[in-house]
Amino acid sequence: MKYLRQIAIIFFFCILGELVKLIFKLSIPSSVLGLLLLLTALCIGIVKLEMIEKVSDLLLEHLAFLFIPAGVGLMSCFGVIKKNLLNFTLIILISTTIVIITTGTTIEFLLRRRQK
Repeated sequence: MKYLRQIAIIFFFCILGELVKLIFKLSIPSSVLGLLLLLTALCIGIVKLEMIEKVSDLLLEHLAFLFIPAGVGLMSCFGVIKKNLLNFTLIILISTTIVIITTGTTIEFLLRRRQK
């Protein structure tokens, strides 16, 4: 019964994200909105971590299985990926480099700020 209640809370925020997307006609995926709403509820204290912890741990343990549908979907687009492989590779390398530089710069800034 505990797992059912915890998964119901998570599904509630998924549905809430879908409603927010429909009402405000946002282009952000409803799953992302649902996660942001859940994060907000956790930070404010509306939802306690213990209320979703067991199911969250279970989902994280089996996270690899959740990527199988996305991988199968990519296989159906293999022709497009093959044609644009160089472009995709460049985009991935450039964006990863930008993320690493931004993260490093932010951490250095925060560490210097903390030392003052």
